[in-house]
Amino acid sequence: MLTRDYSPEKIALAQRVLEQVRTGIHVEDAVRKYPLPGGDGYLGKNVLVAAYTQLVKSGEWKPDPSLLARIRMKPVRTLSGVTVVTVLTKPYPCPGKCIFCPTDVRLPKSYLPDEPGAMRGLHHKFDPFEQVRARVEALQAVGHPTDKVELLILGGTWCAYQRDYQEWFILRCFEALNGVNSQTLQEAQLINETTGHRNVGLVIETRPDHIDREELAWLRYLGVTKVQLGAQSLDDHILELNKRGHTVEKTRHAVELLRAAGFKIVLHWMPNLYGATLDSDREDFQRLWVDLCPDELKIYPNQLLANTELYEYWQRGEFKPYSTSELIDLIADIKTSIPRYCRVNRVIRDIPSTNVVEGNKRTSLRQDIQAEMKKRGTRCQCVRCREVRKDTISISELQGDDLVYYSGKVEEHFISYNTADDKLAGFLRLSLPSANSPDSGLPDLDQAAIIREVHVYGQSLEVGEKQVGTAQHTGLGTSLLEEAETIAREMGCRRLAVIAAVGTRQYYLGRGFQRGDLYLVKELA
Repeated sequence: MLTRDYSPEKIALAQRVLEQVRTGIHVEDAVRKYPLPGGDGYLGKNVLVAAYTQLVKSGEWKPDPSLLARIRMKPVRTLSGVTVVTVLTKPYPCPGKCIFCPTDVRLPKSYLPDEPGAMRGLHHKFDPFEQVRARVEALQAVGHPTDKVELLILGGTWCAYQRDYQEWFILRCFEALNGVNSQTLQEAQLINETTGHRNVGLVIETRPDHIDREELAWLRYLGVTKVQLGAQSLDDHILELNKRGHTVEKTRHAVELLRAAGFKIVLHWMPNLYGATLDSDREDFQRLWVDLCPDELKIYPNQLLANTELYEYWQRGEFKPYSTSELIDLIADIKTSIPRYCRVNRVIRDIPSTNVVEGNKRTSLRQDIQAEMKKRGTRCQCVRCREVRKDTISISELQGDDLVYYSGKVEEHFISYNTADDKLAGFLRLSLPSANSPDSGLPDLDQAAIIREVHVYGQSLEVGEKQVGTAQHTGLGTSLLEEAETIAREMGCRRLAVIAAVGTRQYYLGRGFQRGDLYLVKELA
């Protein structure tokens, strides 16, 4: 673990605080017992983490995961089991002409310079190596494990960038994780299979009209495992009014192809688009679950920003944003209908309120919605709302469940382990394409059942590390794989394929899978 340089005096003071914390004293109380000299305030948790790291490295203390958990800053960042590192691509022309999208020549389309991720991108001049390295170091400095990293590549439409830039960008991300340079992307990926910072997920965002069979193979070559698509609306009239530039059928076809290739699918959905109403948005939301059935969802209410074409509509009196209370009511209503297999990642974009001209300016909308649902006595059953997070669990008491649903012509199995009070400890997504399903054109997937995701929840732990009462590293993943194999055999599939991230390949290779062209495959003869 990286440690920043702090003065010996601060480290010594931090060690005294840690001694107090070890005896059971609350972290904040212990910190206040030892203020900084000269009335300069108190130690930050980053100094406590640095002191703890030094003590463990020197051999004076044995590793104490429970102590580290108490001094870690913002533990929620890694409670989903992985550490997310966001990287922004350089400014580049976007094929879209959406009227709601902000434009700043310094940034990729749709981003603003005071958004956190955009600020980091600007600071590092969009250099992928520097962005990844700086973010990993920052997370380590506040106590987060960084051996399992999901790379989230944001910016413009990924598939619109030139392919040599795409390959270079991802190569540099891997080199930052690996700590060494490589001649080729394949070499960097191979190193990453066993390095200290393994890539366990690679996410890009693009438009539905940029997905075809050739693109599927290219994304897999790069190591992509998850694709975010801007669906925005499932009403062709609304898409046309907002100059989105694609149809609902394009979105449906893109989702079918991505699912056929085993990608995890994240859709963006935008209420309050120009021409929409509260009632039409309620109807539109239900269309998501007819045959698209996204694995994850980002609800991004349309926000009125000055540097957009929509701003001109508003000036002419042709557009009025929903109020905060209207948005809360809308999302509290629709959230109860979200299926148990879907994870709602966001309910508001991280745009500073100073940029919003009119309408909702609260970035804490998720908490407001949760409070409203609690008042109503309703609940959301999405994956995020059911994750075990910090809860202590008993592995022997977990209950298995196989939720079967259909997305188009594909039979999906959401296989999960849940606690007695319905908290989600781990799950696996298994796709069983039919003879009428779209052909991905990828040889590895011929007559194959496809494992699209395996995820075990709880605070992210180092590879090989165990902690009592957590779900990670307890064999849940292996049990989920065994159940998936049983289902695939019963359905007569010839093989079982997994869309493995580069850093998870060794895990699957150790469980009977073999290397294919772009996937890991287990024959089921």
